Amino acid sequence: MTKLEVKDLHVSFIDEEEETTKEILKGVNLIINTGETHAIMGPNGTGKSTLSETIMGNPNYTVTSGDIMIDGQSILDKTVDERARAGLFLAMQYPAEIKGITNAEFIQAAVNARRAEDDPEPIRQFLNRLDDSLKILNMSEAMVERYLNEGFSGGEKKRNEILQMMMIKPKFAILDEIDSGLDIDALQVVSRGVNSMDGSQLGTLMITHYQRILNYIKPDFIHVMMGGRIVKTGDISLAEELENNGYAALRDELGLDIDLTDEDVY
Repeated sequence: MTKLEVKDLHVSFIDEEEETTKEILKGVNLIINTGETHAIMGPNGTGKSTLSETIMGNPNYTVTSGDIMIDGQSILDKTVDERARAGLFLAMQYPAEIKGITNAEFIQAAVNARRAEDDPEPIRQFLNRLDDSLKILNMSEAMVERYLNEGFSGGEKKRNEILQMMMIKPKFAILDEIDSGLDIDALQVVSRGVNSMDGSQLGTLMITHYQRILNYIKPDFIHVMMGGRIVKTGDISLAEELENNGYAALRDELGLDIDLTDEDVY
């Protein structure tokens, strides 16, 4: 079992154009073990995406205090590439389009980056796994020969992110609003891809606004973020409570002085 721990994490975002600094995360504590599925819910502007980007090492976010550790070893000084090699994977809300490199080339390079330099995955084995993954996601072989995400619809980009995850087989997968903009059929396909992974070897952190994806990817823990902190943790019934009553009701129940009208998304 491998453990990912976020310990009293404080993070600020520096807007160089406006020359301002805003503290977004204000003491986040979270432990995820391989074999567990966690979901984080919360209103816009509360820091959910900032948490995912900071775990992955996005340099636009500055850790002012606290730590992020894998099995007790801090990864704060590691680059994005180094964190990926250590077993972290982030499925982003808005995947980038990259012209000049095909999906297959990108995925093969990412897979081999986690292996020893003198031990790349045999090409036949790679292609067989790729074919199996494409079938699970209802993706055509032609899609992996296209340039990375170029001209893909929103739903195709989300499937492509899950395809990468299935092929790379990370220790921890952070899924940042993979349900955003998906219709029910696409949501079921994406969920099927996530569920096809070996759950005992994978720790999953899902970030979502809505309870519907939790009908397909069953979480062990639900965490609610408000005001840059995790304010409550529970089981699936907590998501159902939020769906029925909203975040304002939970804020009032907990006696929190938090403005939920912030339109900035972090």
